[in-house]
Amino acid sequence: MQDYSIGGQEVKGDASEGIGEIPQNRTLMVEKLTADAPIKPQIVTNLKNMEEIFEHYKPEIEVEFEDKDGGAKTEMLQFLGLSDFGVKGITKQSEFLKTLEAQKEQSYKIIKQLKSNKLLKKALENEEMKDALLNAMYALIKELNEAK
Repeated sequence: MQDYSIGGQEVKGDASEGIGEIPQNRTLMVEKLTADAPIKPQIVTNLKNMEEIFEHYKPEIEVEFEDKDGGAKTEMLQFLGLSDFGVKGITKQSEFLKTLEAQKEQSYKIIKQLKSNKLLKKALENEEMKDALLNAMYALIKELNEAK
């Protein structure tokens, strides 16, 4: 008896070459990519590849992001190809996500410094040196804010 699943095709026992099943670690997502429903559904038959499909339908959606203070920021995301659906593709389109990505990278750099900088580790272990370092940072932040 043949084993059937979504995405698989029957492979006859006497076939010299078979087609494998879709791996189980794949997810099929069906999502509405436009905010407006079509006025009148239509059948389009002359589209031959993914580029033509994206060019014809021009999927886009308005997305609302929430910042750390609870404020909302709305951006329009457009999908011109399959790569636009990945993290890099969406981040490339969004100023909000670009800012978050930069903050994440800065945090990773600071963590790396904290883990590898022996002088900084030693300063943070000593309470007096730690307080002096914090006071210097606060003074620097105040100076930067006043320079604006």
